[in-house]
Amino acid sequence: MRWWLALLMLFAALPAHAQTAPEPPPCRRVGDVPSIRFDPAALTRLAEIGLDRAGIFARMAETSIPETMGCWAMPTGNFDSQLISVGMAQWNFGTGSLQPVLAAWRGQFRHKRDFKRARDTLMPAYGKLLFSKDCLAVPVADKCRTAILAAEDEKGRLNPVLAAELTALFESDAMLQVQADTYVVLLDKVRLDLLRVFPAGPMTLRKVRWAIDTRVQQGFLPGDEDVARLRAKLAAMPEAERWPRLRAIIDWYGALARTIDEDGVSRDAPWNVAAWNCLIDAGRIDPEQYELMSLTFLRSRTAIGNSGRWQALAFERRAKIVLGVGSVSGVRDGMCPA
Repeated sequence: MRWWLALLMLFAALPAHAQTAPEPPPCRRVGDVPSIRFDPAALTRLAEIGLDRAGIFARMAETSIPETMGCWAMPTGNFDSQLISVGMAQWNFGTGSLQPVLAAWRGQFRHKRDFKRARDTLMPAYGKLLFSKDCLAVPVADKCRTAILAAEDEKGRLNPVLAAELTALFESDAMLQVQADTYVVLLDKVRLDLLRVFPAGPMTLRKVRWAIDTRVQQGFLPGDEDVARLRAKLAAMPEAERWPRLRAIIDWYGALARTIDEDGVSRDAPWNVAAWNCLIDAGRIDPEQYELMSLTFLRSRTAIGNSGRWQALAFERRAKIVLGVGSVSGVRDGMCPA
């Protein structure tokens, strides 16, 4: 019996509590909100990659699962050096992605007094700080950084007041519209990414989901030169090397997950390594999946946040999408059929 099969059987035999994924907190869940409106021109463009209104909300919900456990808000502090992260795609001050979201919400109001009234209703304690010039700057000014860090504990957790106010803001109807608009802009960039990386198509849902998650977590897809180099190597690779090469990528992920400063994967990596090797042996990986796994490796090994602390997490998120089997944040989907 192969080691992976024995390991999968061991996982299956674990008591239910040992396999249970963390429960999402009470929150406003990501899903279709009737009040949200999409630009018709954007919908026309996104139809090129198979996304209509229902598809957009489905992708938003999928994005939110690893980011916020499916919530519209779920603010977090500086545990990952991003100062504050909030919203269904975890826009944050560290990368400069949160500032435009806050500015867009402010820009919805025709009069300054209306903005101030809404701000003070939702964020009476921290609204002035979060919408200050210092906090809307990219990067944030030292005065803003110092004030926010003062509202967090030594582990980078937000104090209850700031967390509650950010939740109130990001669960409000007006901010849901801003989040949806911001996500559609991201999807438009994904559309261009897909046309660049896969000019001959086809634009499968798997590719769309993979590209969205790459954009959300890492900002962009691999560059043209890197993609061309990889494809040339794949085309020249002897058939006898095909599966050992893919196993080597999985081995890289497994070894990386066991290192001292790699986080977010401890509940997932052993199961993933076993399941993905099982898929190889079962002959359940097609050519599109093979190329996407190779592209995932190409991009994941360049994840630089906290000096590479999240590379294994980046890889397992995309690999789960590509293979349809995987565990991320303790949430397992699919199973090797062998």
